[in-house]
Amino acid sequence: MSKRSSAPKPLPAHARLLIPVLGAAGGSGRSVTAGLLAAVFASAMPSVVLDTVPRTASPWPYWGAEPGAGLASIPPDQPASRQRIQDAAARCPAPEGRSWQVLTDHQEWSRSPLPLPDDPAAWRQLAAAGGWQVAVADTGNAMAHDIITARCAGRAGQTAAWCALPFCIPVLCAAATGPGVQALQLAVKAAVAEGLPLQRMVIALAETTEGRPPSPVRAAAAMLRSHVYAVVTVPYDPHIRTYGMSDAHRIRPKTLAAGNDLARAVLASAHQVWGDPLPAAPAPAPLSSSPHVASEKVPA
Repeated sequence: MSKRSSAPKPLPAHARLLIPVLGAAGGSGRSVTAGLLAAVFASAMPSVVLDTVPRTASPWPYWGAEPGAGLASIPPDQPASRQRIQDAAARCPAPEGRSWQVLTDHQEWSRSPLPLPDDPAAWRQLAAAGGWQVAVADTGNAMAHDIITARCAGRAGQTAAWCALPFCIPVLCAAATGPGVQALQLAVKAAVAEGLPLQRMVIALAETTEGRPPSPVRAAAAMLRSHVYAVVTVPYDPHIRTYGMSDAHRIRPKTLAAGNDLARAVLASAHQVWGDPLPAAPAPAPLSSSPHVASEKVPA
């Protein structure tokens, strides 16, 4: 795809898209990829990053420009209104003066760890109740390990559960290094063995240095293009390396172009699977007219 590709087109008001960002291994660039996708989609529609890992393992609490109330403000045993969920989200600046949001844990690091849901469907419901059209999930499991562990235990793993959700386009990340693409190839093999929808996945190769990717990375990218929907290279950006996604409006133009390419690939994959325009997604239904209780929920 061209480095000058334009931003994605808005979805119809009734449509929603879920993008779990999966990692081939640790250090795959999941959080940066998730932030890029949310920042780009925010130029066209409400977008949020779902931070699914514990506070002490996540960069997101440090990246929000406006922290918000945090996930602790949404009790898991009580229904929550759209306003309450929106108030819990942190805000991050995006290009063109827009902003995107992050649902993460802002408690002090020394506090008791916040219990987070294991079921990906719970995160999807949270994003739907919050009114976001695009939800990007920053996941925490290494993909191949998750698939193999789940198969040996005779249960569905996190990766399979994410892929089974409605209007889901997974993005699989790997470092653009020799060891990175080895982990990526193993993850792809595990996905094929498990029968996961590899054909609609998008792969993001995160460069770790300036310059041309090594030949093993270029060879792996060429090989994988026939197995997945698209392969997109995310260039090395020293600003992100230093500051993360705390001020995405300052990233390099070529990094933003790669984010546009990723977003356009995700949308194109979704349109190929479900049609263009996307059909209506399940909508939150009113619970009560009382202002003292939650006003919305998402049907199971």
